[in-house]
Amino acid sequence: MTAAVSTALQRTDPTDVPAATPGGRRRRPATTILVTGILAVVAIYFLVPVYWVVVAASKTTDDLFGTNGFWFGNSFALFDNLAAVLTYGNGVFIRWFANSVLYAGVGGLIATYLAAAGGYALAKYQFRGRNLIFGLVLGGVLVPGTATALPLFLLFSQLGLANTYWSVLIPSLVSPFGFFLCRIYADATVDTSLVEAARIDGAGELRIFHTLGLRIMTPALVTVFLFQIVGIWNNYFLPLVMLSDQDLYPITLGLNNWNSQTDRLPEFYELTTGGVLLSVIPLAVAMIVLQRFWRGGLTEGAVKA
Repeated sequence: MTAAVSTALQRTDPTDVPAATPGGRRRRPATTILVTGILAVVAIYFLVPVYWVVVAASKTTDDLFGTNGFWFGNSFALFDNLAAVLTYGNGVFIRWFANSVLYAGVGGLIATYLAAAGGYALAKYQFRGRNLIFGLVLGGVLVPGTATALPLFLLFSQLGLANTYWSVLIPSLVSPFGFFLCRIYADATVDTSLVEAARIDGAGELRIFHTLGLRIMTPALVTVFLFQIVGIWNNYFLPLVMLSDQDLYPITLGLNNWNSQTDRLPEFYELTTGGVLLSVIPLAVAMIVLQRFWRGGLTEGAVKA
């Protein structure tokens, strides 16, 4: 009897059973290998450019063109190149870096808050013209930023705001995609009965939005914030149209200015590659720091008391 039970247990060893997918079906090993292989290829596709930037930033100009692009040169000049980037032109790169932080940080925060407020209002309040407003927002998502750069420049020129911080910052305060995403997310996650209970307890609409709505919508807000800061940080065309003073340049415009001088001054290759490496670091840090809010949002409500 004991031998039979032992044999049965061996046959039903849980390690031999394929892992179950969220839908309850068993995943085949071939499917797992295929999915893992695709993810590995995608990861390599995104990581190879970062690796190349790190390698290129550690080379001198001679090594940059005289050695393999995917391997280090004869001398490791990373720290010398970074020091040159930070000190060139009385530290103009630091000013460009601070400008990008200002544009992306302030623009991302305010745009996220406005998107959250607008999306929450469209999702939780019933009023005439709500669907029309939402349709206009969807239309804004379809309009590329390059199509509005020239009209914005003409408008800001008439207002006397061209070639100022405001000419780049004000257009960054609006995110049609963030508005759309917050509206969908608030409609799906912010329970109307919870809002009604807060109203019965005497809470005002602004308090309900700030204490309940923003907390529940945190994963969507993090997504909007990251999309916004990445878009503003990498924005090139709008500052190019709006700005003529180098002291107002963001990193993208400043690095392009350095890159345009490499034909006559080869040492600008070292400055450009080192500056590109430094410009990637803030986005990587933001992604690492904020990803925990995604994990918290995905598991929220998964376990019932």
